[in-house]
Amino acid sequence: DIRKLLTIPEEDLHQQCKALETVLTHDDMRDIDASDLGDELKALSRYISTGSTPKAVLEYMCTNKMTTLFPNAFVALRILLTLPVTVASGERSFSKLKLIKTHLRSTMTHERLVGLATISIEHELAQTVDLQEAVQIFATKKA
Repeated sequence: DIRKLLTIPEEDLHQQCKALETVLTHDDMRDIDASDLGDELKALSRYISTGSTPKAVLEYMCTNKMTTLFPNAFVALRILLTLPVTVASGERSFSKLKLIKTHLRSTMTHERLVGLATISIEHELAQTVDLQEAVQIFATKKA
């Protein structure tokens, strides 16, 4: 909850930001600046309602064109939301790929393989697609 940042001691916040900066540093290149991030998060927390998720905060920033006002917070939130929570999602992708790319399908193009893998991984979303409507749209565009 980003609103809790208003009650966290300044020293603890900057210590956590420094730890994040260290993790997001490669050689001499840094994704964020720790001292700026702490200040940005404190300022940003004044705009955000209590109980907002990181995704809601990022959407709020984008909607209100605040990404240039809080560049470090914007980068940190994007990284947070794109990192998998566990490595299981990556492993799941590879196991699905093994199932899809059998000997019989080894001649298919990369684009089709990626499409089949995506459908297999996102099978719950794929089941909600209306096939009749998809065929109609496809036929209309190809005719």
